[in-house]
Amino acid sequence: MFEGIMTGLATAFTFTNIMMVIGGCLIGTFIGMLPGLGPMSIIAIMIPVAITIGDPSTALILLAGVYYGAVFGGSTSSILINAPGVASTVATSFDGYPLARSGQAGKALTVAAISSFAGGSIGAILLMIFAPMLASVALLFHSSEYFALMVVGLSAIAAFAGTGQVAKALLMTFLGLIMATVGEGVLFNMPRFTMGIMDLQSGFGFITLAMAMFALPEAIYLVLDPSRSKTGDGEDGGKITNLRINRQEAKSIAPVIGRQSLQGFFIGVLPGAGATIASFLGYAVERNIAPKEEQEQFGKGAIKGIAAPESANNAACTGSFVPLLTLGIPGSGTTAILLGALIALNVSPGPRLMVDEPQIFWAVIISMYLGNLVLLILNLPLIPYIAKVLAVPRNFLIPFILFFTLMGAYIGQNNATELLILVGFGICATILRFADYPLAPLLIGFILGPLLENNFSRAMQLYDGMGFIWSRPMTLGLLIFAVVLVVLPSYRARRARARAEGVADGD
Repeated sequence: MFEGIMTGLATAFTFTNIMMVIGGCLIGTFIGMLPGLGPMSIIAIMIPVAITIGDPSTALILLAGVYYGAVFGGSTSSILINAPGVASTVATSFDGYPLARSGQAGKALTVAAISSFAGGSIGAILLMIFAPMLASVALLFHSSEYFALMVVGLSAIAAFAGTGQVAKALLMTFLGLIMATVGEGVLFNMPRFTMGIMDLQSGFGFITLAMAMFALPEAIYLVLDPSRSKTGDGEDGGKITNLRINRQEAKSIAPVIGRQSLQGFFIGVLPGAGATIASFLGYAVERNIAPKEEQEQFGKGAIKGIAAPESANNAACTGSFVPLLTLGIPGSGTTAILLGALIALNVSPGPRLMVDEPQIFWAVIISMYLGNLVLLILNLPLIPYIAKVLAVPRNFLIPFILFFTLMGAYIGQNNATELLILVGFGICATILRFADYPLAPLLIGFILGPLLENNFSRAMQLYDGMGFIWSRPMTLGLLIFAVVLVVLPSYRARRARARAEGVADGD
């Protein structure tokens, strides 16, 4: 491993490759800030550029920089205008946007930047140490384990249900699962619930749904309630203050970053899991294990609610390179495009890559740490200027949000019908928000629905029924863990009520 690290350092720290890291991070950060584009689109566009470069190490360093740069930058639009730039930053908006609206946009962006840097750096170190070992662990996961993992992801609804909202959260989750069935299924090449509309053959677009659930209702709220356009005391006349986090806040998020970097990395290692699931699960876990008084702050601007998903999704992005480089198995849509780029460059990822072409394997890992450092250096000085988006007058901010919302929905599917779907869902989402229904569970159900359905179908076919639950100990363990995640918050709330009643009786 030491020889490999030295080879990676020699390859990554050439002038050309350093420029590729910086260029990839800049492009990725900018693309991540724009709703609707995301890393998949830009990496697909840049494959011809990578092939033109010729050197596989340099090309992959560039594409990897774009990938984690987009995830790093995606939190900006989530925090400032409640319009997630990429799917994996949706959970960041739950606390990032309320914190920004309270006049602490600078602090929210600082926490996101530090958490992203820490998650990506810890992920790079773990990738360097455990990549070959974790590749064999990933092979132990079959369809039944992936089904159970999706159930664990759905159990995150307990984290997004406020007091007395569990029934509403369940209803929204089922609605998201139902919406995920629209279009052609993977196992059965037949259109479902399309009502004869050809544009629904591929189902609803995620970006369209995300914009409709979060960005468009926010623009409508700004119109209906002008007071929402006024930021808090931290922003006065366009001057952004409160950029730093104090010692107490740093101590509170440090263990969160450590836990979620580890959890996010191991979720990223599993093919098919990805950064989006890691971010949702990280948010859910941290909310469930937080003290009662801190749990009530989640969704209202808790810095732990920013640190958890940001560290988890960046660590998961790094972890997704384990199956890609060591097994040749893409763990997500983005890494599938990266796999195509490697093949186009005549590189065969797999168990022999570390032996046959160690300079590629180790250079990518070293460049990841360098890239995270570059992203931190690039983003921290820009935070005061980026945060000034919230100082823009409401008359300009509303068209700005609407423009990026409509553009993101159209670019996501390149289909004008998406604009009609966006408006329809946006109006429904606004009504649901007025009725105090949580929208996050709907999005979780929509994201995990296809993966849940496909893996459940495969497991049923392989085991001729539900026997896979008892035949696979790992599946049973994950399902039990999911039950614990759902039951634990209710148990803790009941115990707190009983304790409060006991104190009242004693008085």
